[in-house]
Amino acid sequence: MPKQDYYDILGVDKNSSKEEIKKAYKKLAIKHHPDKNDGNKESEEKFKEIGEAYSVLSDDNKKSRYDQFGHEGLRGASSGGGGGFGGFDFGDAESIFEQFFGGGGFGGGRGRSSGSTRREGADLQIKIKLTLEDIAKETTKKVKLKKHVTCSHCGGSGAKDSSSVTKCSTCGGSGEVKSVQRSIFGQFVNVTACSACDGLGEVITERCPNCSGEGRVRDEKTISIKIPPGVSEGQYITLSGEGNAGKRNGPTGDLLAIIIEQDHKYFHRDGEDIYYDLKLNIAEATLGTDLEVPIIGGKIKVKIPSGTQPGKKLMIKGKGLPILHGYGTGDMIIRITIWIPKKLSKKSKELFEKIGDINEIKPKTTDKGFFEKVKDIFF
Repeated sequence: MPKQDYYDILGVDKNSSKEEIKKAYKKLAIKHHPDKNDGNKESEEKFKEIGEAYSVLSDDNKKSRYDQFGHEGLRGASSGGGGGFGGFDFGDAESIFEQFFGGGGFGGGRGRSSGSTRREGADLQIKIKLTLEDIAKETTKKVKLKKHVTCSHCGGSGAKDSSSVTKCSTCGGSGEVKSVQRSIFGQFVNVTACSACDGLGEVITERCPNCSGEGRVRDEKTISIKIPPGVSEGQYITLSGEGNAGKRNGPTGDLLAIIIEQDHKYFHRDGEDIYYDLKLNIAEATLGTDLEVPIIGGKIKVKIPSGTQPGKKLMIKGKGLPILHGYGTGDMIIRITIWIPKKLSKKSKELFEKIGDINEIKPKTTDKGFFEKVKDIFF
């Protein structure tokens, strides 16, 4: 079953402001929170959908990907499979709700404890150079990346062995330290990351010798990137979980593959249409001819009618580029130019002088202009 549009879930549109998106989420999240709909599985699922939609539309980066590529832009395109928001669950939705409202639900006991803070790995960016031939069809590119990966010796824990990890005595394993401040307005509780364990909730007594306690090492990895047909310069594909590994089993960042279009030997692109400049000599333009011209992925024969003028455009339907995530294909437009020789041999010059005396090839200067013709009709 296809995923529902995030804008439809929140009842907003692409032009809605952040404040409007926030307001829509707040209203729907309160209405469908499971604590207010005891045991209602439908409400729980709706609550999760609302949280997922808000997590995307409230984030400028994710929203931009979604607006360009839809759900595909968040799912990623690595050969390793899913990724993206396919794993968004109730816990994620509840976490967003807690961050939004600053509490654990409505007192029904469903709020999650904050737990330890894991350090997320940084996103990576690469540039993928594509020819128009690549863009005309679905293609897969393999790239080598140097990045942080989970340490195989300690499994990402950063410790020499399991006995080398203990609960932080300062925060009791929560990763957070609370402090109370009193003022004339009342009592305030500040929650900050524990400095003793860097918010991780645990400390290492003996570090892994391979990664020095980070839980990750630098390595090279080959990634396969599947690119849909019809992409354009500057667009990008998100590969979820293919960025840098986080410290000590922290979440892995994403990889953004930015599309770079290479200049083509023959064609100039305009959206889904491609343009080809065809140079004719004077005889070909005057008499007409059949010529073979390049198209993406091959060649095609075109008929040049006699009397073809410079600047004329010939269209070949369906020989352009496919529409991204849509149906149909653009066209190829042939722009005619007339090649005039700058130097002639003595024999060629004599021939042109003879041709120049023929009345049929002389420009017609006696034709009435548009306004003169209109005058003849009405007066």
